Amino acid sequence: MMKYQWKNRWNKIGWYILTVVIVLHAQPRNILTSRYSVDQIQTIISAKPWHPYPTASERVPWTNLPESFKTGITKKAELLLKKEYPALTATLYLEFVRIGDRQNYERPCFERRQMLETLVIAECIEGRGRFLDKIVDGLWLISEESSWIVPAHIGEQKAGRGLPDVQEPLVDLFSAETGNLFAWTYYLLNDQLQKISPLICDRIYHELQERIIIPTSTRDDMWWMHLEKGKTVHYISNWTPWICLNWLAVELLTDADLVRQTKMVFKIITILDRFLNSYPDDGGCNEGPYYWRRAGGSLFDCLELLYNVSGGKINVYDHPLVKNIGRFIAYSYINRKYFLNFGDAPAQIDIPAHLVLRYGERINDADLIGLGWEAESRQNMSAGELEGSLTRQLDLLFHPVAVDTHSIHVHLHRDVWLPQTEMMVARQLENSNAGFYLAAIGGYNEHSHNHNDVGNFIVYLDGDPLFVDVGVGTYTAKTFSDDRYSIWTMQSAYHNLPTINGAMQKFGIQYRSQFVQYQQSDSQASMTLDISGAYPSIAGIKFWNRTVLLDRSHQEIRINEAYRADTAVQSFTLSLMTPCEVVSVGSDSLMVKIQQGKEEKSALLCFDHRQIVPTVEQIPLEDEKLKHAWGDRLFRILFRGQKKLTSDEISMTVTRLRK
Repeated sequence: MMKYQWKNRWNKIGWYILTVVIVLHAQPRNILTSRYSVDQIQTIISAKPWHPYPTASERVPWTNLPESFKTGITKKAELLLKKEYPALTATLYLEFVRIGDRQNYERPCFERRQMLETLVIAECIEGRGRFLDKIVDGLWLISEESSWIVPAHIGEQKAGRGLPDVQEPLVDLFSAETGNLFAWTYYLLNDQLQKISPLICDRIYHELQERIIIPTSTRDDMWWMHLEKGKTVHYISNWTPWICLNWLAVELLTDADLVRQTKMVFKIITILDRFLNSYPDDGGCNEGPYYWRRAGGSLFDCLELLYNVSGGKINVYDHPLVKNIGRFIAYSYINRKYFLNFGDAPAQIDIPAHLVLRYGERINDADLIGLGWEAESRQNMSAGELEGSLTRQLDLLFHPVAVDTHSIHVHLHRDVWLPQTEMMVARQLENSNAGFYLAAIGGYNEHSHNHNDVGNFIVYLDGDPLFVDVGVGTYTAKTFSDDRYSIWTMQSAYHNLPTINGAMQKFGIQYRSQFVQYQQSDSQASMTLDISGAYPSIAGIKFWNRTVLLDRSHQEIRINEAYRADTAVQSFTLSLMTPCEVVSVGSDSLMVKIQQGKEEKSALLCFDHRQIVPTVEQIPLEDEKLKHAWGDRLFRILFRGQKKLTSDEISMTVTRLRK
């Protein structure tokens, strides 16, 4: 422990100041705007009309789609002909502020749009007109909604939360998504809708102008734009590329004003540069792998639209950061649908398979291609199931990736280290789930979708979860409020972390890891970091150095905690979260039993009972999102310190229990 003492001359404030100075002196990359000016963009996109995909009037490409998919989607649409679009009432909208529920409005709101989306694709495929009236009804209903913004996001308006103010149109994630749906419908079915009534397409154009184009062209103060000068931004979230994707589609498909369109495309790439400038060089998504689909994934959607509208002339796929952002999702992969989850991420994720494939194709990355192909092979296109918005669906239908299926595989990295993100991954064997998998993160506690989890780690055995990050439950009003950290899944005490003198980790950019070290060899991989900076001063510690290590030679995981305080630590607990049954097998060990179907295997967790003594708490799960991930229950192993010391070193080991 003595080697860490000199480091404590750097107090937490000094470390924070140093970090801020480094950030302030970092030069923005401006990957897009440094290559493409307004004039260049106007020249490029005005060179010829953009015709990205066949319209419904162009029958051959649609009739050539796989028969199983065409049958699946038309069967789904036939059922929708007998189904009414769900109602959306003002009092339903108010339930967010009245009872904190966001699902009661969002479910029927999203259902309307999913119905319309399915009907549009089915009409394009069949081309007989039998779905058109239902499409018109959907367009009209959605056009008559007071706002396309969901209740959870309306608080940005000057009137605050509650009902939407129709005199102040804003753009959020889902108004932009609705704009995307309207824009593609306008493009794909223009001829057919004009025959029913020219006023339908006029209405679509009017709604897109009022709800998307005018607000985004006249305002710079919507927070996700990050265009306000002098405003401090600690993180830029998935909102930025996600909205830019949909806004860009609306501009390119429907804005008839070429001068404005050019300015807006340049504004969009300026905002995308803000997003890219916020990223670490290693490409790590600090929102976690679940939101990668709408962070790095939506960035790719934007880059693809720009690439396609320019005939490949707007192309930044050669930039190392763009490549690393894509690779993050492959680095996070564990097994089956399991990914290294942190923040608001479930342990099991359905990734946007075709997008991952296409990203891999663009940057010539075999890992992404393999991961995308493995995930896409699970898609059920024969049932008419497609992923994401129409932008992604059309790309899947008309931009297939030609790969040699005999030569690709999912690459399971033995070792991954992202130094700026402070994320490590270690497997016992390359390209194998046999044995232990260990992953850990450092960083700080003010990310988008943050949990207070600096220093958290997870352990899998043979690709199955052993010690886990619980993830997040169903979103409510509390999730994104000042009461966020009263939710147990957000707290460090329900991650694999210590609670010190009754203090859990705190939220804020100043609550962070320090002195992070990573070591890797054929025999082992480890990460050591001081997590004391993630705790408030009442924890009373000078440092708390945590080491997590995978010992490949001895096939075991080792966790080491070394701390020092000015006065004796009165109490501490070490939490371990697991979905597995835990059985005591003596004073110094616990058996953790993994049950996968008929297969059962166990790990032995060993410790010194003179230092720490465990109790096991069962946590019943009622939230549907958590139940989907873990079943009806989780367990928390809670180790309580037995001595009041100013310094100590505590070790635990995890080994496979052989039958």
